[in-house]
Amino acid sequence: MSRLVVVANRIPTPRRGASQAGGLAVALRDARLRRELLWFGWSGEITEIPADSARLTARARAGFALADLSPGEYRGFYRGFANGMLWPLLHFRLGLAEFRRDEFATYSAVNERFARMLAPLLRADDTVWVHDYHLIPFGAALRRLAGTGQTPWTGRLGFFLHVPLPPPALFTALPQADALLADFAAYDLIGVQTRQDAGFLSEMLDARGISPRIGVFPAGIDAERQARTARQQAQGPEARRLAESLGQRALILGIDRLDYSKGLPERLRGFEQMLRRFPEHRHRVTMLQIAPVSRGDVFQYRALRRELDELAGRINAEYAEFDGIPLRYLTRGLARPTLAGFQRLARVGLVTPLRDGMNLVAKEYVAAQDPEDPGVLVLSRFAGAAEDLAAALLVNPHDPDEIAEAIAAALAMGAEERRARWQTLIAAVTTTSAARWAQGFLTTLEAG
Repeated sequence: MSRLVVVANRIPTPRRGASQAGGLAVALRDARLRRELLWFGWSGEITEIPADSARLTARARAGFALADLSPGEYRGFYRGFANGMLWPLLHFRLGLAEFRRDEFATYSAVNERFARMLAPLLRADDTVWVHDYHLIPFGAALRRLAGTGQTPWTGRLGFFLHVPLPPPALFTALPQADALLADFAAYDLIGVQTRQDAGFLSEMLDARGISPRIGVFPAGIDAERQARTARQQAQGPEARRLAESLGQRALILGIDRLDYSKGLPERLRGFEQMLRRFPEHRHRVTMLQIAPVSRGDVFQYRALRRELDELAGRINAEYAEFDGIPLRYLTRGLARPTLAGFQRLARVGLVTPLRDGMNLVAKEYVAAQDPEDPGVLVLSRFAGAAEDLAAALLVNPHDPDEIAEAIAAALAMGAEERRARWQTLIAAVTTTSAARWAQGFLTTLEAG
């Protein structure tokens, strides 16, 4: 079996004891791929003059090739075009997107440099799997190097987009849309999360005479591992502390990175509306929203945090009692096992992004539940996970009353209905596993 080379913007650090870098590393860990693996991507480091060659290291059965960014590359490639233009555009937030031609040039140049750094490390038969919007042009740059003999590599080349795709009329508002779409022609297979994403991409590529294979591969989790961790952690010290602090109150739980795509202000307004419209629940519930700060140096994210701080303060000022507050709001992260224990305790899992490629937190919440007494998932219909998790209570996150009504319905739902919904949900989560996602994509890619 050929070596798998995974190319991503951020990769899991090879340092012993360091945490995994994001959902991709966790998904590939859960997929349990039994093959030699090389990770290539940004180290997370910013240096004045980045080296022309990657830093190589290894851990267990995986190798790591790390590339640094210069301050200008970080501003133009990462903060600028990737996250200032593409991220909001791909999440249907064109009003937040900022296009600058020099940032697009830096984005393209970083992809070219990364390809030059990986090229000499490749073997002839390596399978190269490129991930996400930061690296769309990477495949075309690598193909050009192969065409001029600068690498022995002649293997298969795949790309997976983890985030959603907007409709063509919105995507083509990007001034460099044609150039970016042309880069997709380099890939033997393009994977997306949902049928809607596949339809939008096919329409845009077909209109330009580009016809790579496009497949729908919904990302998943290792449900068995999540269930086992949740059972164990629910008896751990952190979960016991949480349970004791709740008393007889039911827990409503939200877990998200602090990002404007996650619908956090809308969610808090929905919870506030639930307290207002359904007073019978006011003293029977506590909401815990965990939202670790991300991209704190970006204006939109600082503004979002201020808005959430104000909303949380207003809700607690209005509805707090002398013996407790209705909303607990944390802007620091917790360990994944701890979160699994919290998910098992939660009567309601609140996952309401305005737009999301998949959202594995929804699947993790389902897998964490006690089969005999499961909680209820309230899920945005605009999360990719909604295609498979229709047995959740689906809501439009833009409507605070709809969120309020779904929370109230979840809290009032009887055990029989909760079990029936959960059984349908866990069947879907088990079917669309991390292993099926990764192995399905790679099998399709390598089949030719």
